[in-house]
Amino acid sequence: MQLSRIDIKEAHKLWEMQVKAFAALYQKYQDTETSPAAETVERIMTRLQQPFTYYWIQENGENVGAVRVVDKKEKDTPKRISPIFILPQFQNQGLAQKAIRAVEELHGSSNWELDTILQEKGNCYLYEKMGYRPTGKTKVINDKMTLIFYKKD
Repeated sequence: MQLSRIDIKEAHKLWEMQVKAFAALYQKYQDTETSPAAETVERIMTRLQQPFTYYWIQENGENVGAVRVVDKKEKDTPKRISPIFILPQFQNQGLAQKAIRAVEELHGSSNWELDTILQEKGNCYLYEKMGYRPTGKTKVINDKMTLIFYKKD
């Protein structure tokens, strides 16, 4: 598994992959407010122009997912993973774990935060296995879905 920075010229490809990766969760939870599957390509382009980093998650030279790291490079400001995804056909192969380890090597292993869907036990398990702990904060999005917030010191 390797990480490779995503260029703004690749915005449409990133958007297509993101919609594909989050489509099942979008159908399940009908979350138009926060789902990456509901984002526009223009929103992706705006994010790519920010001073933060999007990386392709690559396996054997193929783009299998992506991760965005918000790192303001300020001592007391947590870094954030938002979003991270692996295409469905490449899930359950340990690639998300490897990608999280890789971004932590690049950006530092402490002072991180992220959120995920509370009802998605596999996601919660992954983040907890990687050392992230629930903060106690949750946000109800709709009657089917609640976000849970995690921190890693």
